[in-house]
Amino acid sequence: MGTGRYGRGLSIGLRLIVLAIVLATAGGSARAQDEPSPPPAAQPANPQPEPSSKDEKPAQEKKDEGSNPAQQAAEKTKDVTLGAAQATKNAGEAALVKARDWESGWFAGVYVERGRPLVSMTAQQRREIYLQQTLTTPGPYLKRMFAASFDQMRGVPWQWDDGWAGYAERFASREGQFIAANSLAALGNAALRYEPRYDQCRCRGFWPRTRHAIMRNFVTYNQSERELRPQWGLYGGSFGGGMISTAWKPHPRNVFAEGGRAAAEQGGFGALLNLFIEFSTDINRKMGAKRR
Repeated sequence: MGTGRYGRGLSIGLRLIVLAIVLATAGGSARAQDEPSPPPAAQPANPQPEPSSKDEKPAQEKKDEGSNPAQQAAEKTKDVTLGAAQATKNAGEAALVKARDWESGWFAGVYVERGRPLVSMTAQQRREIYLQQTLTTPGPYLKRMFAASFDQMRGVPWQWDDGWAGYAERFASREGQFIAANSLAALGNAALRYEPRYDQCRCRGFWPRTRHAIMRNFVTYNQSERELRPQWGLYGGSFGGGMISTAWKPHPRNVFAEGGRAAAEQGGFGALLNLFIEFSTDINRKMGAKRR
């Protein structure tokens, strides 16, 4: 009786276990059927292979090459513009450098720049300076043109015409007088061994330089290039040139009066010329030219 009851209880327990397993299996299958499966990915009609890193680089380079023509044109335009600007600047600087030296060849003549030592001149150097100061450079002719214009404005000599014919006579008169005066001055300076060139002052300041320029019109160095002497050759030549000019000037004429007038002109115009030479470098710097 007891055994039968135990056997019947065991049988019921086994049935319950089997039933639980069956229910668990059925529930899992139901859940699996209830969960929707993910839809399949859409495939393109003509599938293309994905570009690799090697394919991307040429595509980028092709894109860059497509934009290069405009960029290259802009760079070429920039280079041409910069080149033209540089060429213009170089031409301007060259013109200013030439302008810096214009007083040497066109008006002032030969002089010794500041800082350069004075060296006694040879006979050949004296001949070259004489030709430059008298015949072979434009400066002397410009001086004679200026002097002839001054005579034309004053109307001297009064016997000559006021038009172009009179100006031609006055210019020719100044030309002959200047050549005679320069020739006599060159001979006198060579005989005395005097310095015929103007030397820029080694001093500083406006008034010391002005005083130096005016005094150099009346005194110059002897052969030592250190000792100052009166400008006997310069003023003797000016006086002699004025006297010689009376040979072609109309009457009435006074030889000594013409000589004295020429010497006085040398005192005035010579001082102005020395002042111009003394401050020529400063003038050119104000104009924008640079020393080489």
